[in-house]
Formats: sequence, structure tokens, C-alpha cells
Amino acid sequence: MRAGRRRTTPLSRPGKETMSLDLSREERVEAVHSVQRYLLEELDLDVSEMQAGFLLDYFAKEFAPFAYNKGVADARQFLLMNAEDLANTYFEEGMTYWRSTAGSPRGVRRKPGR
Repeated sequence: MRAGRRRTTPLSRPGKETMSLDLSREERVEAVHSVQRYLLEELDLDVSEMQAGFLLDYFAKEFAPFAYNKGVADARQFLLMNAEDLANTYFEEGMTYWRSTAGSPRGVRRKPGR
């Protein structure tokens, strides 16, 4: 694999096209070495880089979709919460030209009374 190319690890999405965990060569090497170290230090198993790579691919395919789906759900909840309160969170008052002074800001501010 040439430097700079990314190796993808497929993620399963039933009924949809396959999603990939896109790791650079450097990221994959680091992840494989981390798997090897974990297995050796925690489980006293000495595995080859190839075996650790297969295990990384397995976990990416089986468990990464849970993290992906959680991230999507969290982002959705964040956007919904902020969209519901958007009108009350940011408010630009009109007809302020003559009230502004040289030292006061004229940007977005909270709605009066909030």
C-alpha cells in the first residue's frame, strides 16, 4: 500500500451500502500495535500483526456501528434541542441604528426579557 492511501475496514449496515472505518496507514499500524499490546499485557496472548489486524477488522465490523449510531443520535438530539429554542436563543433587534453608540456592540444578542 502506498504512503498516504487509506485502508478501509467495512462496517455492516443491513439493507444499506457498506460503511467503512477509514484509517490511514499510520492509524491502522498504531491500532494493530495497540491490539497486540493489549492482548499480550492483559490476556498473556502473543499474536502476530496479521492476527491483530484481523481482530481489529472484526471489531470494526461488529461493534463500530454502535458507536456510529450513538454519535448520530447524539448529534440529532443536540440539533433538535437547539433548533427548538433558536428563536429565543439568538435575536437581532431591528431599528437600532440611532440607538447605537460608538462603544456599544451592534451584533447578535439575547432577546429582551430573557
